[in-house]
Amino acid sequence: MKTYLGDRTLDGIKVTVDGRPLDPRTDLQTFSTNGFEWSYEGPEPAQLSLALLADHLDEDQVALAKCDAFMKAVVSNFNNEWEMTSEDIDLALENIGRG
Repeated sequence: MKTYLGDRTLDGIKVTVDGRPLDPRTDLQTFSTNGFEWSYEGPEPAQLSLALLADHLDEDQVALAKCDAFMKAVVSNFNNEWEMTSEDIDLALENIGRG
C-alpha cells in the first residue's frame, strides 16, 4: 500500500509518494506548468489529481478519464496538509463511481 502526502512548506508545495517526490505526469496531460496545488478546482489541482491517479492506478488512460471527477470530489477538499493511502484512493473512486 502506498502513502501519498501533501504539505505547504516555507519552501513551497511538497507532494510525495512513499517518501519520494510524486511525478506530475505532464507527459500524459499538462494542465499546469506551475506545479501542484489543492483546496480549489483549477489547473494545478487537476495536475495533482492526474499524478495521484496515474501513480496509483498505473493505467494512464483510466487516470486521465477520472482525474477531473477526482479533483472535484477529493483534491479540491484537501486541507493544507493531507495524507492518502492507496486504500483511500480506491474508496474515493468507488464513491465517485456511485454518483
